[in-house]
Amino acid sequence: MRLALAQAELAALAGDVPVGAVIVQDGQLLAAGYNRREADQDPSAHAEIVALRRAAAQLGTWRVEATLYVTQEPCPMCAGALVNARVKRVVFGCLNPKAGAAVSLYQLLTDPRLNHRLEVRGEVLAEECAATMRAFFARLRAGPAYGA
Repeated sequence: MRLALAQAELAALAGDVPVGAVIVQDGQLLAAGYNRREADQDPSAHAEIVALRRAAAQLGTWRVEATLYVTQEPCPMCAGALVNARVKRVVFGCLNPKAGAAVSLYQLLTDPRLNHRLEVRGEVLAEECAATMRAFFARLRAGPAYGA
């Protein structure tokens, strides 16, 4: 999770919401990513999607049978991508009460109606992950100089 937090800091430095993700397989870092919506002007460029794309390219397959660590509970879009990529396990930091699709609003990652279910572990370093988000939004509200 500390590697994911480092990715989140990169997102914040780039002026994007500080969410970071890393994918680990067999104890080895496979891919990393952070929110790039602002940089890429791409609504799908969430940290999880960026990391999934990189992992799939590294593996040479869309089946990313690994563990994803992400600093915030995945949204519905990311949860759907994680299910479709056959990710084995998701470990997330803070809850996402407005858009969480692992436990907060929806339980897409463990829904028995879907063709694949993931192991989910939540609230790992939750306070540290939440503090990163709070600090980012406090700076954003303080003025336009942040991220410039």
